Amino acid sequence: MHITTIGNANATAANAPVRGSSAASAEAARIRNDVDAARNTALSALNNDRFRVMLEQITDPGASGALMTMGGDSQNGVGVDFDTALSRYAENSK
Repeated sequence: MHITTIGNANATAANAPVRGSSAASAEAARIRNDVDAARNTALSALNNDRFRVMLEQITDPGASGALMTMGGDSQNGVGVDFDTALSRYAENSK
């Protein structure tokens, strides 16, 4: 799996003109900061090797079957505890 980014990651709403009162410009600045923070977080995740490997694993068609076997039994309402889920995951990821 190869992930690429398209466009200029530094081009944001900061380049757009701000109109209106100072309250509106403060809100616009807050939104710009939130968008920039979200973009930086997304780019960091995309460039993180562990995240990339995890993405490759969960997008593998065989992984959905393994995840389904970890689910709880919905007929009697019994859930799966953490240790059981961990052992099932280990069995299915061999």
